Amino acid sequence: MLASVRSATLVGVDGQPVTVEVHVSTGLPAYCVVGLPDTAVREARERVRAALLSSGTSWPMKRITVNLAPGGVRKSGSGFELAVALGLLGAEDELPAGVLDGVAVLGELGLDGSVRPVPGTLALVDALARDGIESVIVPIANAGEAALVPGLHVRAARTLAELRACLKGEESWPEWTTVSDTDVESLDDEPLDLADVRGLAFARQALEVAAAGGHHLLFVGPPGTGKTMVARRLSTILPPLEHAEALEVTRIHSAAGQPTHGRLIRRRPFRAPHHTASTPALVGGGSWRPHAGEVTLAHRGVLFLDELGEFTPTTLDALRQPIEERVVRISRTSTSLSFPAAFQLVACTNPCPCGIGAPGCRCTEAQRARYRRRLSAPLLDRFDLRMRVTGPEPADECGESSETVRTRVESAVDRQRARYADWPWSTNAHVAAGAVNRLVPLVADAADAWRDLIQSRVLTGRGAARVRRVARTIADLEGAHEITSAHVETAALLRSDVP
Repeated sequence: MLASVRSATLVGVDGQPVTVEVHVSTGLPAYCVVGLPDTAVREARERVRAALLSSGTSWPMKRITVNLAPGGVRKSGSGFELAVALGLLGAEDELPAGVLDGVAVLGELGLDGSVRPVPGTLALVDALARDGIESVIVPIANAGEAALVPGLHVRAARTLAELRACLKGEESWPEWTTVSDTDVESLDDEPLDLADVRGLAFARQALEVAAAGGHHLLFVGPPGTGKTMVARRLSTILPPLEHAEALEVTRIHSAAGQPTHGRLIRRRPFRAPHHTASTPALVGGGSWRPHAGEVTLAHRGVLFLDELGEFTPTTLDALRQPIEERVVRISRTSTSLSFPAAFQLVACTNPCPCGIGAPGCRCTEAQRARYRRRLSAPLLDRFDLRMRVTGPEPADECGESSETVRTRVESAVDRQRARYADWPWSTNAHVAAGAVNRLVPLVADAADAWRDLIQSRVLTGRGAARVRRVARTIADLEGAHEITSAHVETAALLRSDVP
């Protein structure tokens, strides 16, 4: 007998619909899985067998063939086990005919027949919904996450025995509840606010401009000047994620095995990897099954690199392509994947190995030169905002709160969204080079100031365009329709020559 059950697997951070075909025939007892399964899929035999026996169902002493279609896509993970078990029940006529038509099944099985959660449920269910599936059966722990996909009927499963009874109409389906945004509070987040920062008006301005326009930001200064304190407060002035963005971010984190608590992630991600992170950890990679890196987990949010000069040069230079293209492409012999990486890079670094900088630096010229070589010129050129932080004065007062600054940022973001409504980007920082002249025009005095700046600072074409984009963001924060020479001059001050 033959039974077919719909399911899905993860390919990168996206779901791939899979059809689980189970064929049971006479012959010597055997179990064979085909369709490019990984070790976890092949090991499912013993878990499925034990779960069936624990659920009061016999294991067919026949030849069992499981085909995972399409055969050219690698299948990984333990999420097929529930589908295989139901396929065996269907092939043995222990389920009503057609009960699984139009229904997809996800879940891992315990030896006692319990149905355990699987990572990436949101990505898997989203792919199934786009493939025409109208109903899905998932572990009860994943039901809230699956329900985030609109227009899909979600049913929860606690045990294999209970699920079989529900499919046969002998029991009612178990109830489950969704988790609201207010039900889950992060206990690890330190309460941050820009009002905690004394002085550092220029650094605060740079942070506000970065938040409003999505610009990459670099702070350079000695230890204790407050650069990390200011940079970590960027997340407090960023606008919240829109619904489509929140769904995308939640799907990525779910596929990466990050906790989502069955709810949409509304706050923009803030990732701060340690400087010992490897290149694959930062940008993604792996041999058999490439995984998402920190740049993908920071998608639609912030990637904060503290102690930038301590990262290896190879790791830092690997960021150059994702910064420009906002995507990471990983090619291996067996597969080629693309991971989204539209992140905002914020970094802090010391001016030299000892951290003091001039005057009073204890480093030799060779040590300073070696330290500067860690930050290549092409990487530094990709920071829209670069400035030195010297620390506050004792008499400095606290500045505005994050709420006040966020109000101005949100107004500037709304202006940009309206301006770029017909374009494939929504922030000034992402305006394509070929569209800068058209979308970021300069009035006469601003054009003169911009050309003088290019000549005096010997800016690259990329650097000149970034100054122009920053000037547009400064104008948006002020509510100005045109970019003036004052906006260009301020943008130039926010892009100093460092380190």
